[in-house]
Amino acid sequence: MSGAGGRGRVAGRLADLGIVLPEPPSPVATYVPFTVHNGMVTISGQLPLQAGKLFAVGRLGDNVDVDTGRFAARLCFINLLAQLQVACDGDLDRVTGVLRLGGFIASAPDFTQQAAVMNGASDLAVEAFGEAGRHARSTIGVAALPLGAAVEVEGLFAIA
Repeated sequence: MSGAGGRGRVAGRLADLGIVLPEPPSPVATYVPFTVHNGMVTISGQLPLQAGKLFAVGRLGDNVDVDTGRFAARLCFINLLAQLQVACDGDLDRVTGVLRLGGFIASAPDFTQQAAVMNGASDLAVEAFGEAGRHARSTIGVAALPLGAAVEVEGLFAIA
């Protein structure tokens, strides 16, 4: 369903938030960025890239604070959306539900606020998709992530 000026509902929400989806990042190893099967799209883990550069490097509780981590998780979700848009042939209105997000937070051993960091992605899912953006979620603290990223987020989406 398209909104004013042919702009889709989800695209309109993103524009209202000032979000322009980037070119989807290329995989950094031997895998595909997404798979589509039986009305579901699985998006491989996305890093917090902004303008093609890694936004947050390091570990939460060491050299990365919670607010920076939360913004990094939001950037990860923006990159998920860029991949999802390709998987949906350019139409994010095909998404009928955000089923699950998985968050990996590079954490110092005593850091316990992973959930607060992952809210950066979860909050944007709801902002972009409304009630269809409410999802199941796992958030896991890890010792290190690819390229030294502080956060990585993967997703599972239902599409029509």
